[in-house]
Amino acid sequence: MNLFSVLRDSWYFFSHNLVAIARLCLPLIVLEGLLLQQVGNLVAAESATLSRLIAGLLFYPLYSAALILFVDARSQGLQPHGRDLMAASLRLWPRFALLAGLNTAAILLGASLFVLLGLWLMVKLAFAEYLLVLRGLSPMQALQQSFTMSRGYFWPMLGAILIIMLPLWLLDSWSQANKTLANNVLGSLLVDCMSRFLQLFMSVVVFRLFMLRSSQKDAE
Repeated sequence: MNLFSVLRDSWYFFSHNLVAIARLCLPLIVLEGLLLQQVGNLVAAESATLSRLIAGLLFYPLYSAALILFVDARSQGLQPHGRDLMAASLRLWPRFALLAGLNTAAILLGASLFVLLGLWLMVKLAFAEYLLVLRGLSPMQALQQSFTMSRGYFWPMLGAILIIMLPLWLLDSWSQANKTLANNVLGSLLVDCMSRFLQLFMSVVVFRLFMLRSSQKDAE
């Protein structure tokens, strides 16, 4: 499996469906950004991280599930309607929110013990969302199956995460450390929303890896 080919094909899809993806996900990303700003202003600094994670679970499952369903439909040559995708993501929200909470808690706990452990868990759990949305698995089943499916794909998935996410993590760190930007409500919102939207490319890449791994398992 060639990581360059996966990134190239994923970028082709993402760029050619950019308007549809923005129309589907960007409104919820902006609402998420506004909510997170309010939480940051109202909650004490020592509990802000936990509060932001909880607040993010309101919107992240909705646009992530909708994007997964959109990419799956377009990969089959279908033209899904945005309202149908959102209706489906609303039905998935309770299970997806639980999965996202478990996933985030595991990764943060691993990273707090050892940074590389957090990265390892991020890779091993990367397929869980796709298994829940596309295969109908429960959150715990999706997490367990993701561990199994990611065998043999660890290094390509880690490479994709570092290539795509490392620059975005650096952007987030810079924006949080920049006092001028932090005091500019509109500017910090724009940077935050841009970063979250660009992270959707990672979802497309992982979908491509997920489909390749699924095809490989079927062949076995």
